[in-house]
Amino acid sequence: MSEARHDVRHGDRLGWRRKLGVVTPSTNTIVEPEFHAMAPRGVTNHTSRFLIPNMALNSDEDFERLVVEIKANLDVAVDGLTPAGVDHIIIGISAESFWDGAQGAQVLQDRLEARAGCTMTLGSAAARAALDAVGAKRLGVVTPYWPVADERVRRYFGECGFDVIALKGLQANSPVNIAEQSEETLRNALAEVNGGEVDTIIQVGTNLGMAELAGEAERWLGKPVIAINTALYWHALRQNGIADRIPGWGCLLENY
Repeated sequence: MSEARHDVRHGDRLGWRRKLGVVTPSTNTIVEPEFHAMAPRGVTNHTSRFLIPNMALNSDEDFERLVVEIKANLDVAVDGLTPAGVDHIIIGISAESFWDGAQGAQVLQDRLEARAGCTMTLGSAAARAALDAVGAKRLGVVTPYWPVADERVRRYFGECGFDVIALKGLQANSPVNIAEQSEETLRNALAEVNGGEVDTIIQVGTNLGMAELAGEAERWLGKPVIAINTALYWHALRQNGIADRIPGWGCLLENY
């Protein structure tokens, strides 16, 4: 016991390796349980949930209004984590991190890190790092979004040097409905974007419950299938020196 205590970083009894802050909207029911399930011993997750309405999403214009709501509340949610002394913050929302391209994503990250006084993981940066780690070049992409957001995702990956071969947007009809997409729907979406030229499939949209299914899909598709929540948590762990190999979530957490 005394030998193990030499590695203790601070006095938090449960999060003695790292305390990770997590920001997510009030409508998101997937981020927290998936992150908790991935957490290795000594790493704890501490969530700041911010209020957005479970608004109808029936058009591109509706989705743009949702992104405005998210952006308006993001800073306050980050502020809610700083008193806990978290070591790192995961922004558990992906749409706005892709919204303004690669340069805009870096500006957003720099601003939020300066506000919080700690490092952060954003969905776009985590996805890029994960794709680089597995050697991806030609992508199949699955989203819960409407076309206006899908085009932002396509643009971001293109700016980062990836070729989006196929993209399937599920057009969820509300933020909560994203989490209600069935396994059949998700499996069909994976099959639809799995063209012969695609070497890696990536899913974005943190309220889409895809992490375990993505790990399983790698076995029957024979290629990396990366869920955004897996990429987010992997990136946060590795950025903080946590190198644990965690089985059950696909190659990213097991091998990289």
